[in-house]
Amino acid sequence: MSFKEALQQQVLIADGAMGTLLYSQYGVNSAFEGLNLTHGGDILKIHQAYIAAGADVIQTNTYAANRIKLNRYGLADKTAAINEAAVSLARTAQIAAEQRVYILGTIGGIAGVTDTEIEPLTAEEIDAGVTEQAGYLLNTGAIDGILLETYYDINELKRALKIVRSLTDLPIVANVTMYEPGVLQDGTSLNTALQELADLGADVVGANCRLGPYNMSRAFDSVALPKGAALAIYPNAGLPDVQDGKTVYDSPAEYFENYSDTFRRQGAHLIGGCCGTTPAHIKGLVAGLQSRQPVTTKKVAPQAAVATPTAADPRQHDFLQRVQQEKVALVELDPPKTFATAKFFRGAQALSQAGAGAITLSDGPLANPTISNVALAAQLKYQYGITPLVHLTTRDHNLIGLQSEIMGLHTLGISNILVITGDPAKVGDLPGATSVYDLHSVELMQMIKKFNDGISPTGRNLKEKTNFAVGGAFNPNVRNVDRACKMITRKTAYGADFIITQPIFDVEKIHALRLALDEQGITTPVFVGVMPLMSFRNANFLHHEVPGIRLADDTLARMQQAESDGNEREVGLQIAEETIDAICTDFNGVHINTPLQHHEISLALLKYVQAKNAVSV
Repeated sequence: MSFKEALQQQVLIADGAMGTLLYSQYGVNSAFEGLNLTHGGDILKIHQAYIAAGADVIQTNTYAANRIKLNRYGLADKTAAINEAAVSLARTAQIAAEQRVYILGTIGGIAGVTDTEIEPLTAEEIDAGVTEQAGYLLNTGAIDGILLETYYDINELKRALKIVRSLTDLPIVANVTMYEPGVLQDGTSLNTALQELADLGADVVGANCRLGPYNMSRAFDSVALPKGAALAIYPNAGLPDVQDGKTVYDSPAEYFENYSDTFRRQGAHLIGGCCGTTPAHIKGLVAGLQSRQPVTTKKVAPQAAVATPTAADPRQHDFLQRVQQEKVALVELDPPKTFATAKFFRGAQALSQAGAGAITLSDGPLANPTISNVALAAQLKYQYGITPLVHLTTRDHNLIGLQSEIMGLHTLGISNILVITGDPAKVGDLPGATSVYDLHSVELMQMIKKFNDGISPTGRNLKEKTNFAVGGAFNPNVRNVDRACKMITRKTAYGADFIITQPIFDVEKIHALRLALDEQGITTPVFVGVMPLMSFRNANFLHHEVPGIRLADDTLARMQQAESDGNEREVGLQIAEETIDAICTDFNGVHINTPLQHHEISLALLKYVQAKNAVSV
């Protein structure tokens, strides 16, 4: 009897976690799939243990056996061998089994799991990994189907399903993964997602990982029996704990057993286990089934009423409106490093009254601790009526902290954010501090834009939409500006509403930037950076020690001469005005970086920009 036929006639029990058992033996730093080549006997024993526990279906040890993930361990060139060995080991266990056992070739989700030093993978790169791995598994001719599992991104799973379906007529199991019971991370309901997968050709649709039996059962209460496909349920053992530095699952197999027939009554034809489950848990699933007969009808519980997100009070991002028609200057003020804030607030007031589009507040520039820019932004907004633009780094906050920061900003009514990576912690005053970098800057942009849709990163309905204008940073101080501008295209694709550049000290770069943007059809507002030089010493420091800033030879020479003449500040201001002249020829947006808390210099440059509007009228 084929796997597909068996699924139609009875409830099948799948195996549990391979990774949990290997983790207990080899630790977290091992490439579990590489063990197919070096410790095949251990993999075989695990397959046999699950079969002995009563599993009708086992999956190959290939969850992360794609070229992208294997490359982390220097095993990319062994991708084919690892997949082929995994199938061979499962086949050996199948042949030795006393009962009929089916083999599923496993392909795990890839998106969102790359190293933080590497830019997020493109859809094309991910799809190529799926195509290659699926080919290796199918070419063995020894599997009964393909299991696509642990896909948080429904669109990635849909693409993988289409790829695999184009390569084979074998049954395909397509499992999504949820953070929140009953809803995917993009806000799609589980019921809707599973039917969409069935419509795309999956023979079995379901969910695995993340949720334990209780929440997985809650999720499937509102899932109807899909048309054209069977259901699969693979919960975790429960919530993990950390003991002596190791991740453990304490949930007993008896608890797992209690949910076995519940899953059957919810419509599952295939029931297995994910993280934390062992052969004892699978034995419990077998014991807990009151019948092997799949249900044909199901009373679906109504989905809990979910409030439709309603937009918060609209806030006009005035500087983005103005920059379409006139010259607009944003002015950056670094938060103070001490509690002496009077000068900071005086400067912000003067700049705002002079017409600054917003006061931009850096977030630990050069990895040095300062007063929280969010706290200062709230004071600027509510005590002084000033529009703040807050920098938010991926350096200082993990995913939990970033979400809290974003929700806090919205609650405070602060709606302008510049997303940046942030200088590494080791370059600052506290080199022992750690950099987080859970996300790339573009991923943080994408997250913030989900908040604008009223959805959290886990898919939770937030009951209100945010209204953030999100900016991206750009460094034009590179040899090939045209090539670098592709990063702006990437950032706008992820949701950037405007771009702020690093300070430019070469007017030729400004014109080159304009040409590159026009050639690539980029129309996103760009605020080009200018920073007045205070001295030749200051110029040397910026040129040689600050990442992303380079001064033209002529600029350095002029500041060196000014040092001899004793008029460094005047020449520095003159160079900044010349830079603004060049910027305003090609752009409407200017971003003035205040030098060393000298807001009076930024005020002079702000007025210089404002004069451009008077001339144009």
